[in-house]
Amino acid sequence: MLKMATTTEDDDFTGDQLETLLSFPLEVQEAIEQVLPSNDPLDRPDFNPVDYINTLFPTEQSLSNIDDVVGKIRHKIWRLDDEIRNVVRGQTNVGEEGRQSLEEAQKAIQELFSKIKDIKDKAEKSEEMVKEITRDIKQLDHAKRHLTASITTLNHLHMLVGGVDSLTAMTRKRQYGEVANLLQGVLNVLEHFEKYMEIPQIKQLSDRVKQIQTELGNQITADFQEAFQGAGAKYGPGNQRQLHDACYVVNILDPKVKRDLLAWFVKLQLNEYGLLFAEDQEVAWLDKIDRRYAWIKRALVDFEEKFGHLFPPDWEISERICVEFCHTTRKELSKVMQRRRAEIDVKLLLFAIQRTSNFEALIAKRFTGITMQKPTTAKPKANPTPNKAHSSSIQENESTNPFEQDSLNPFEGAGDGKVAPEEAKTSPDSQSPFAGIISQCFEAHLNIYIENQDRNLSELMNRFQQDILSQGTPRMDGEDHSNVLPSCADLFVFYKKCMVQCSQLSTGQPLIDLARTFQKYLKEYAHRILLANLPKLSKEPGSGGGLGSASGLIQTFLKEGEVAKLSEAEQCRVCSLLCTAEYCMETTQQLEEKLREKVDPQLRLAVDLSAEQDMFHTVISSCIQLLVQDLETATEPALTAMTKMPWSTIEAVGDQSGYVTAITGHLKQNIPVIRDNLVASRKYFTQFSVKFVSSFIPKFIGTLYKCRPTSTVAAEQLLLDTHSLKTVLLELPSLGSQVSRKAPASFTKIVVKGMTKAEMILKVVMSPQHPPQAFVDNFIRLLNDSDASDFQRVLEMKGVRRGDQNSLLDMFRARMPVSTIMANMSGGGAGNAGAAGASTATSHASQSQQSHHAPEPESSRIRKLEKLIKKRL
Repeated sequence: MLKMATTTEDDDFTGDQLETLLSFPLEVQEAIEQVLPSNDPLDRPDFNPVDYINTLFPTEQSLSNIDDVVGKIRHKIWRLDDEIRNVVRGQTNVGEEGRQSLEEAQKAIQELFSKIKDIKDKAEKSEEMVKEITRDIKQLDHAKRHLTASITTLNHLHMLVGGVDSLTAMTRKRQYGEVANLLQGVLNVLEHFEKYMEIPQIKQLSDRVKQIQTELGNQITADFQEAFQGAGAKYGPGNQRQLHDACYVVNILDPKVKRDLLAWFVKLQLNEYGLLFAEDQEVAWLDKIDRRYAWIKRALVDFEEKFGHLFPPDWEISERICVEFCHTTRKELSKVMQRRRAEIDVKLLLFAIQRTSNFEALIAKRFTGITMQKPTTAKPKANPTPNKAHSSSIQENESTNPFEQDSLNPFEGAGDGKVAPEEAKTSPDSQSPFAGIISQCFEAHLNIYIENQDRNLSELMNRFQQDILSQGTPRMDGEDHSNVLPSCADLFVFYKKCMVQCSQLSTGQPLIDLARTFQKYLKEYAHRILLANLPKLSKEPGSGGGLGSASGLIQTFLKEGEVAKLSEAEQCRVCSLLCTAEYCMETTQQLEEKLREKVDPQLRLAVDLSAEQDMFHTVISSCIQLLVQDLETATEPALTAMTKMPWSTIEAVGDQSGYVTAITGHLKQNIPVIRDNLVASRKYFTQFSVKFVSSFIPKFIGTLYKCRPTSTVAAEQLLLDTHSLKTVLLELPSLGSQVSRKAPASFTKIVVKGMTKAEMILKVVMSPQHPPQAFVDNFIRLLNDSDASDFQRVLEMKGVRRGDQNSLLDMFRARMPVSTIMANMSGGGAGNAGAAGASTATSHASQSQQSHHAPEPESSRIRKLEKLIKKRL
């Protein structure tokens, strides 16, 4: 394509200047495109004249039309120039028209401002005119309000003056019914004159009303005194109505008048009581306390019949008399008990508390306590159930069996808001202000009650001790039975009754003292009843006795094959004492919680039975240790027989050895008895099992080292015996049981780890001594957690000569550090695998590792042994 060169024309601008003028910013260019959209290439901001010319003349032949194209362009330029001239002229005319429009707008604004000012002036003149018109109306309205207030005040003043005169006359005539209505109205009217008290006349009327009130108070009080206490006691049908109306006048007077009148009247009603039950009178003593409450009951009935209708119901005269009686009785009882303190015994004290609590419950149902201005500080007290006699209390505990109830714990439900049927009859509402209004006077003497309970508990302990000596301990004869000593249930039932009874008497220091008494006899029960009756290990079956020391240490004696052994009855006794200690430990914790619920909040920290709980836990540990030692002792003859067998002369592997059968027989004989008697304490049976295997397996391994010298065949026999014993130990928790239960993981881990070590020891003994380096490596691989002493004992089992032992030990000590590091890096080797729970498959793996160093006959012999073990299983 032909590239045409542009020609320049004579113009006022150069090409660069023109290009500068025709270049607009991007924002301006976008605005132009929105206002004047165009598809003409000449309007594009990136217009290129060379490209445009090439577009017009793409070929040489098209140049023949150049004149026509130039003509069109010139015509277009002329037309654009003409449009520009018209636009410029139009803009000139627009500026002139804008100036004219602005001047016209300014003139219109000035005219508008003038009109607004005229309107404002007219509005101000209108407002002044309205004020002048309404000025007189406001004056009239103000005068009306003052006139109305004046008329109202005059009416009130007239009423006040008339009321004061009427009150004066009615007061003299004792027309209390009319006085009650009029006095309240006068007082209401007088309130309107509070701001006019500086006026002498108003002040004089106010003083007169106060004087009338004072006169009414004195007059009514005198009328009551004359009616009830004057010469001949004028109270009768004639002035009943008058005194009744006078009570309503008293309600309007100063409250002090009512208080003084009520105090005088209540005291008058109790004058006879003060004389009859004076401190020096015989009926004032505790044994006749019923007569006090009988007297007030009769007095209240008489009052209601004679004078009940005389007083307004809201005065609650009967309740006021009863409350004053209670306060007086409490003070008088405190005095007489302090004077005759030596004559008080627990029976008399509980009798008095019983009757007093019954009376408090009665008046709590009868009265609301609304007249008691201050809430009583005494704790709510229910009616205690006193002991008729010490012997009856003991007998009651003997007949109480908590295992016949729905719950084994006598403290379940205590303090939960539910009242027992025998307590519901006499227990007052815990929120009643009458609770403890009299009985709190007995709190200072509750030490007598505490001392009596101490004596009762001492006798209980003696009876418990005699019972266990004469009746023995219970056994688990079925799921419906328990082997917990009945005495511990009796003890806690007695504790519960004492706690409930004492908390009804006081929740302060006496309850803390009772808790300390509980602690004393919990310790005594643990020592005298539990620890002292743990059996000894005796040489003769069936014999047993008490444990002299509290620590419960068991001594065993062996003589000529005989071993100390607990009989089945003694094993049951140990289990019974263990279950009893568990019951006591759990119930002691709940006893502590209940005591803290009942005692005053500021004394809760003083209740702490943790030491007693720890003591019962010590008893449990002693029982478990005794069972473990007994079972261990039973296996000692078999282990002794194991060391005396001629292992060096055994020529063939047979069935399991006799000592394994003996151990298995002992376990099958004793484990079911212990398990059945600990069926209610599965966790402690698990502890017993874990402690037994933790103690027996190391002893078995120690005995294994004593079986020397041991031939390869003997080692095979020992390995078979070890595997048989391992199987029995794994089944130990469910041994002899019809129900198969999976053993706890912790128990299984201990058995597998310990017995696998015994198996590894025997496999090392079975491995050839030569070459020595391979033998040492095999020992380290199978028993990587052993030391030089274990290695020497293995050598002694194999019957290695002393000289060879020294060389092998030197080699072991030289190899041990490096081998230990390698074993740790490789995860512990076969020994760790066996300790973590290796089975027969692990034994195959271990044997295959040592088969690289052992001759073929030894390897085949081990495989035959493993087949024999599998066949027996």
